[in-house]
Amino acid sequence: MVTDVPYCALDQIAANPEVQRVREVAFAALHLEPGQRVLDAGAGTGEVARLLSTRLSGTGSIVAVDASADAVATARARDEGTCVRYAQGDVCALDFPDGWFDAVRCERVLKHLAEPDAAVAELARVTRPGGRVCLVDTDWESVAVDGLPHPLVARVRTHLLATVVGQHLDMGRTLRRRLLHAGLRDVTAVPVALYFADPLSAAAVLPMVNPMVPAAAGLIPADLREEWFGALDEAGERGDFLATITMWVAAATV
Repeated sequence: MVTDVPYCALDQIAANPEVQRVREVAFAALHLEPGQRVLDAGAGTGEVARLLSTRLSGTGSIVAVDASADAVATARARDEGTCVRYAQGDVCALDFPDGWFDAVRCERVLKHLAEPDAAVAELARVTRPGGRVCLVDTDWESVAVDGLPHPLVARVRTHLLATVVGQHLDMGRTLRRRLLHAGLRDVTAVPVALYFADPLSAAAVLPMVNPMVPAAAGLIPADLREEWFGALDEAGERGDFLATITMWVAAATV
């Protein structure tokens, strides 16, 4: 039996209005039309692929690929009769012919890869000439917090960026360059600033703001954890908390 427990954090991110706003920008960049073949590369539990199926009115075909067999199994279990097909696969070595898809999207995957440019090239390979590739990723170096003591924010931010966030902190702002270097055309890049006016809304997207993330995860220095979450509570009660981070939506034509 498939359990959704490991994916509750992904569900919270997907439900966040700021993340949904980013995804709307990405949907528009794909230029989708009924009857198209679409690939969601790094689809997780498939919520975006299923949403895409509704955008295409159930026509065409959508393939949701993820490296995790558990994620693919969970995605299948959640599907209630859409046109989405789920498969396990490597975004750097996709099991599809050249030019198979009309549109390809890839969200918050490249920052984790040792060779993100190889993945971009592979996404372009499986997209037909004239088709669209859309990449979405975070610029973690853009994260900013206000309403807490500046020295405390600076120490926590430095720790976060140095120890726990992915392999490519700047991935979001590099997407345009990577598409250009892959030989794609009509490249666009849109920065979307995510804005959170209270700690609760920020917690789903910014894990260092979420007190439910265990201390063992190492997001907050052990000697600062109590002070940090105490300051977050105080800022939330005063109403002067603010957190922002920028995600980028880059798209291009093959």
